[in-house]
Amino acid sequence: MAGFMRAYESQTYAAFRIVTGLLFIWHGTQKLFGFPVPAPEAPAFVIYVAGSIELVGGALVMIGLFTGWAAFLCSGLMAAAYWMAHGTKAFFPLVNGGELAALYCFAFLFISARGAGIWSVDQPRAS
Repeated sequence: MAGFMRAYESQTYAAFRIVTGLLFIWHGTQKLFGFPVPAPEAPAFVIYVAGSIELVGGALVMIGLFTGWAAFLCSGLMAAAYWMAHGTKAFFPLVNGGELAALYCFAFLFISARGAGIWSVDQPRAS
C-alpha cells in the first residue's frame, strides 16, 4: 500500500463499499423500473429475482446494514449471472462481456469478508 494512503485505509474502504452498493442499486432500478434506461430483454424470473437482489442488496451494502450477508448474496448473484449470461459465450471476460459481473462478484466477496467498516449502520452494532 502506498504509505501516504495508510492513514486513510478505513475511509477508502468505506467509500469503496458505499460506491459499489450505490452503483449496484442502479442495475436493480433498471431491471425493475426501467430507470435510468430500459432493461435489456431477459426472462421475467431474471428481471424480478436479480433486480430485487440488486436493489435491496445494493442498498444494504451501501448503508452498511447486514453487510456481510447482503454482500455475499450479491456476490453469488454476480457469479451466477456471469456463468448464465457470459461464461457460455466465450472463456475470456473481455470477449464474453462479463467483466463487470466478474468485478462485482469479487468486490462483493471482499466486502462480505471484510464487513461493514466505518460509516455504516452495522458499525455501532458491532461494538
